[in-house]
Amino acid sequence: MSTVQTIWPPGTECVARYNFPGTTDQDLPLCKGDVLTIIGVTKDPNWYKAKNTVGREGTIPANYVQKREGVKSGGKLSLMPWFHGKITREQAERLLYPPETGLFLVRESTNFPGDYTLCVSCDGKVEHYRIVYQNCKLSIDEEEFFENLMQLVEHYTKDADGLCTRLIKPKLMEGTVAAQDEFSRSGWALNRKELKLLQAIGKGEFGDVMVGDYRGTKVAVKCIKHDATAQAFVAEASVMTQMRHNNLVQLLGVIVEEKGSLYIVTEYMAKGSLVDYLRSRGRTIIGGDCLLKFSMNVCEAMEYLEANNFVHRDLAARNVLVSEDNIAKVSDFGLTKEASSTQDTAKLPVKWTAPEALREKQTFSTKSDVWSYGILLWEIYSFGRVPYPRIPLKDVVPRVEKGYKMDAPDGCPPAVYNIMKQCWTLDVNMRPTFNALRDSLQDIWTKELYL
Repeated sequence: MSTVQTIWPPGTECVARYNFPGTTDQDLPLCKGDVLTIIGVTKDPNWYKAKNTVGREGTIPANYVQKREGVKSGGKLSLMPWFHGKITREQAERLLYPPETGLFLVRESTNFPGDYTLCVSCDGKVEHYRIVYQNCKLSIDEEEFFENLMQLVEHYTKDADGLCTRLIKPKLMEGTVAAQDEFSRSGWALNRKELKLLQAIGKGEFGDVMVGDYRGTKVAVKCIKHDATAQAFVAEASVMTQMRHNNLVQLLGVIVEEKGSLYIVTEYMAKGSLVDYLRSRGRTIIGGDCLLKFSMNVCEAMEYLEANNFVHRDLAARNVLVSEDNIAKVSDFGLTKEASSTQDTAKLPVKWTAPEALREKQTFSTKSDVWSYGILLWEIYSFGRVPYPRIPLKDVVPRVEKGYKMDAPDGCPPAVYNIMKQCWTLDVNMRPTFNALRDSLQDIWTKELYL
């Protein structure tokens, strides 16, 4: 057995690459795909002490596991690295030179806007096949129809089916990395065969959110089936691989199907969104200590993102989930700069977005997140009311820019309302940091305990 080159520190997450039944009582049996946490190294550097997700501990062979790493490729990750966008016929032919039979790329059609062209090198020349878009389906021969480009390419890699050759080797667009390869390399790819989808718990414009079962564990699954949307969610998933905090919804892994579907698998949050939790239970059931705890949970997650120079951009009670044991965790924190820069300002959640981010074409920062956190605090202490009640949406921004601040929700402690008002300071530089906000909330918590 080869010697381990680098010793992984305690707390390192890794994934089993092979099955390991164990040979002694001290060993921890492994099944390929198990996620483990390193506790420490043994006297023999070829063996680690580790624990699995159900808390069982034991020794494991170091060369049977792969370290899980954050996916750093961000916007360069592509589900379709062979898609080159708007390039001309001549540019495509130059990219496919020197000729290599089966080398291919897909481009947007220059002659038929809205359609695509499959360009394939075959016997020393390049053939161009128009991909027609009709009735929301794609086809080359109008006999076989596909939901998206990924399905079409997958089909023709298996069978030429009327083309000059089957698609053998993709010509990758410069600067892109194949998403499937990168999630596998960094230890985040899950096995689709081990995921059972049970029931839908939400529908969005991007796809469904399902409850699932992955190897006996209840999970939540975002199922995204549309090319362009799936591409945006690849960026979200890559960000989630880099984030680890008890108050952030934890990514468990990603499945990229060759047919174009993307599954983002996260921990299951039994009590749903914070806004629904607050509205459905109300002040007769939820006490002040619980409201303050939720406020601190979210603040600690945001302090972590702040420390890692990460901006959420859409912090609101609808994007905070509540676990079985009443811990609030921030979700949907994967909107990258690339994904949000294409966002139409009209689609931004006006009541939660800082005025400078609305005014200056999405100037998002940690300080704009602080503004949104103040709105979220108001949501928490009003038990899920919609912010700026009785003010028409079109009037919210003009009034806010003139210095208007919402009144304190009924029963809200003055110290908490004071924090809200600090978050809503128009001067960005005068807003507190999440670190300072957490200190303020901690002071309130300490005083409440001694009241």
